[in-house]
Amino acid sequence: MNKEKSINKKSIYREYGEAIIIAVILALFIRSYVVQAFKIPSGSMLPTLQIGDHILVNKFIYRFGKPKREDIIVFKYPKDPSRDFIKRLIGLPGDTLEIRDKKVYINEKSLTEPYTIHQGADDSIYVPVNRDNFGPITIPEGYFFMMGDNRDCSLDSRFWGLLKEDLIKGRAFIIYWSWNSDSHWVRWNRFAKILH
Repeated sequence: MNKEKSINKKSIYREYGEAIIIAVILALFIRSYVVQAFKIPSGSMLPTLQIGDHILVNKFIYRFGKPKREDIIVFKYPKDPSRDFIKRLIGLPGDTLEIRDKKVYINEKSLTEPYTIHQGADDSIYVPVNRDNFGPITIPEGYFFMMGDNRDCSLDSRFWGLLKEDLIKGRAFIIYWSWNSDSHWVRWNRFAKILH
């Protein structure tokens, strides 16, 4: 009787142990190859993404196709690959891109960008020469031009150059949680918001 209880106890521990190991392996696989969570730390992607938004990033989507203009992409920062950045893809390989008085032109045509704002920068402190006027440049194969939606407050391709394709981690597709640290309130209206 005691032997039977001991065997049952061992098999329960073994089942739990196996379940935990499988769960950890699956979580690591999913995080590495399928979906990863990120938190937005800055206002460079306002109004699309707010400080305190928690997003999910699809890490396998670009195995089946190329990034598209206006995709919101998480990537390794070219100047420090240990840091992750998030920006919007504006310029594709082969595009001739120019910024004139804060307006983006692709192949001499003005780009319609309803998602952009220009706020939050203190121009009296420092305005880089190439923030509002840039280019023209032609983007080579395997590279992309990235910009934040908050154009006056974004460290992006205007400052650190083009993004190499192999630094891309994935495309942001949904906000799953949002927390306003100033007011200490959950932003319920942002839950399950699809990003585009």
